[in-house]
Amino acid sequence: MENAESRAGAGPANRDRELAEVMAEHEAALLRYAGRLVNDASAAQDVVQDVFIKLYRGWVDGARPAQSLKSWLYRVTHNAAVDHIRRESRLRVLHERQAEEIDAEAPPGQRRQLETKETMQLALEHLKKLNPGEQQVVLLRLQEGLSYREIAGITQRSEGNVGCILHHALKKLSASLKQAGVTPGGR
Repeated sequence: MENAESRAGAGPANRDRELAEVMAEHEAALLRYAGRLVNDASAAQDVVQDVFIKLYRGWVDGARPAQSLKSWLYRVTHNAAVDHIRRESRLRVLHERQAEEIDAEAPPGQRRQLETKETMQLALEHLKKLNPGEQQVVLLRLQEGLSYREIAGITQRSEGNVGCILHHALKKLSASLKQAGVTPGGR
């Protein structure tokens, strides 16, 4: 594939084809890189999509990355990922402040509901530490309330295997929550 400098004279008819070629060549690697930075596959897709939009807009304006295209893509991906992390961090701080304000104003009964909701959110965060098969079984059982037989049908596992996976996953989840200072009935 030609480098960015030699394509500077390419017209609009070739731009879409060029972008498709660049995406085919670099998208998977950029997604892996962004995924490691933001630790969220969905956010990584957003980051890489923004990078390709920025590249396309630059090409529309007639500008091309001055350095090698690959270096430019990684640098812009890194910057976009850092921006995403900063934005998420600011949002998290705002949400925590808002939760504290609501908690301070809430009557005692409502505080217990908020604490339960907080504990549930923390449990869901720790659930992400389990492997995907364990997550699936735990969510189907505890969130959806399905029987072992129903879960076995969905996951293509035996009922005994579902029970075993559920038992071990809940032990892992319990240990993880205990290590985080969460005990049954509160934090």
